[in-house]
Amino acid sequence: MNPYVSIVIPVLADAESAERLVDQISPESAAEVFVVDGGSDPRLDRLPASPRVRLLRAPAGRARQMNAGAALAAGEWLLFLHADSRLPVGWIDHLRRVPLDAVGGWFRFALDDSAWQARVIEHGVAWRIRLFQLPYGDQGVFVRRKVFEALGGFRELPLLEDVDFIRRLVRAGRPFELPVPLLTSSRRWRHDGWFRRSARNLAIVSCYFAGVSPARLSRWYSTRRP
Repeated sequence: MNPYVSIVIPVLADAESAERLVDQISPESAAEVFVVDGGSDPRLDRLPASPRVRLLRAPAGRARQMNAGAALAAGEWLLFLHADSRLPVGWIDHLRRVPLDAVGGWFRFALDDSAWQARVIEHGVAWRIRLFQLPYGDQGVFVRRKVFEALGGFRELPLLEDVDFIRRLVRAGRPFELPVPLLTSSRRWRHDGWFRRSARNLAIVSCYFAGVSPARLSRWYSTRRP
């Protein structure tokens, strides 16, 4: 019997986070997991041996890695997760309650940090979703497999492949936000600076909507990372 959901986790130099996430998912019998390594990391060979957990290797690039996992998926739903995410308790029950006319959607955004800055950022993200229906990939993106195939999957962009896909998904039909949060690691915000990182992300997305190419934005992003 085919799994209900196929989970695709692109990984690049983050084996420990991927192991923790797979350990969390493994007990769920209705899910299959594809961990797609873009860096030939031997540490990922430690993943639990299971017919429902597969390790794939693909050229680096989040879009290429996610498409590689989706190409082998058999689930009714595809769920794309960042390696440093943590699923909420009962997440699959919430997924089963997604309206029949919904093409896909995302989780609420939450950071795994008690700092007040984290709450400010969470509220800002909630307003972005409310106003623009524009989550990022760190909220987890789920989509019906047939819809994903009809959309042609992720475009192989060097940056903002999640934003591009979500825009096309929203145009394809009704999106749905699950009423539970997907926990995202706060380590990058702490490393880059809480509001510096968020401001940089906003600047990049704004430039993208203004017509700047993802290739050019990727070069700008790479040269300005702390």
